[in-house]
Amino acid sequence: MRYSLLLFFALAGSLFAQTAPYDSPLPADPPYFRVRYEASTAPGGLAYPVNYTVWLPPGVKVLRGLIVHQHGCGEGSCKSGQTGAFDLQWQALAKKHGCALMSPVYEQPEKANCQLWCDPRNGSDAAFQKSLADLGAKSGHPELATAPWALWGHSGGGHWAGGMVLLHPERIAAAWLRSGVPPVKAAEGKPASYTISEEALKVPVMCNLGTKEGVTVKDGRFAGGWAGVETFFDAMRAKGALIGVAVDPLTAHECGNQRYLAIPWLDACLSARLPEKNGDPLRTMPTSDAQLAPLYTGEAEIIAPVPAGKFTGALEESVWLPNEAIGKAWAQYVKDTAVTDTTPPPAPTNLQVKGNELTWESEADLESGLAGFIIERDGQFLANVPEKGKNPFGRPLFQNLQYSDTPAQPLVQMRFTDTSAEEGKTHRYRVIAVNTVGLKSN
Repeated sequence: MRYSLLLFFALAGSLFAQTAPYDSPLPADPPYFRVRYEASTAPGGLAYPVNYTVWLPPGVKVLRGLIVHQHGCGEGSCKSGQTGAFDLQWQALAKKHGCALMSPVYEQPEKANCQLWCDPRNGSDAAFQKSLADLGAKSGHPELATAPWALWGHSGGGHWAGGMVLLHPERIAAAWLRSGVPPVKAAEGKPASYTISEEALKVPVMCNLGTKEGVTVKDGRFAGGWAGVETFFDAMRAKGALIGVAVDPLTAHECGNQRYLAIPWLDACLSARLPEKNGDPLRTMPTSDAQLAPLYTGEAEIIAPVPAGKFTGALEESVWLPNEAIGKAWAQYVKDTAVTDTTPPPAPTNLQVKGNELTWESEADLESGLAGFIIERDGQFLANVPEKGKNPFGRPLFQNLQYSDTPAQPLVQMRFTDTSAEEGKTHRYRVIAVNTVGLKSN
């Protein structure tokens, strides 16, 4: 099992395009903060250097929690994590719940052993928790050191996030594991890597992977992914864990459109579990709204989720979902990933015009992100920004998207130059935000 996981993560890392070097990170000026630690030589210490960047919602007085966006294995994936805290849609989720948004970057060299960080017991757990105290002091938010966590992880990051659920269930509001899970089944003649506690069963967890990772496509470099997920899901669900599986019907190991289910799912879990008073324990996930559906692996008709009390199938083979809205979104996602949205994005603010250059600010739509902007001049269409959105892995996004669900570098700016403006004439401009399902701001 250990060898197969190492091989799987090595293959995953080889697919990532090279990004910015570790020694040239994006600036971390407020509301961003960063700390960096050198590799440890102490027994049990983290073998690689690491930096942690955190974004704080402007104006937040007391942080209610921390959302962690954890990259996967391999040098390219690790470098792609440098933009995780700058993602506008993930920031929208953090802002709604008064949480900080963190993107760790483990500075793993290419072809090095990913297990030396993605197994949190190899020093990354301790380094992560140290960073919370140091970032709390640096940002003036000491409550960051004790606030609860919501974890998202891809590939080796899913292994890390799942491991943290099993190690620290009392701290974790929810965890989304994309294409990676921790090992819970013992290899022959060896003890299990992790044990499953009663507290861990109370943490909402979603296992998410591409169908080309061994679900319906049984060959290829990532064909072993489903076996690991199935083992983890079976072990957890048999004990009554609040766990589900969402198979992406379009992808392999890349993240695709998963954020359009992951972010609303985390939103629902955070709404239910974050305590009203800072320092209080996480609230127990309510059972009255839960929905269940048969485990769907693409080989039969999708059966829509139903209220948990009305489910007649085998509970140990059922997918747990927090509420009806997420149940509907899950059913859409596993069919074609086309999760719908009926709410328009927030309208841009602070439009500035200097000469013929426009700048503005805008938050992303929590459910559907930000595809781009329409520029109007004197009430007439002028341009689309960007002219054509890009994203090789899913819906086009204003910030583009890398393999591991992070914005591309250099970060796209909210800026437009009107090269056809008439000199000496005063124009009136309007900027309209467009989300990824085509809805426009008011």
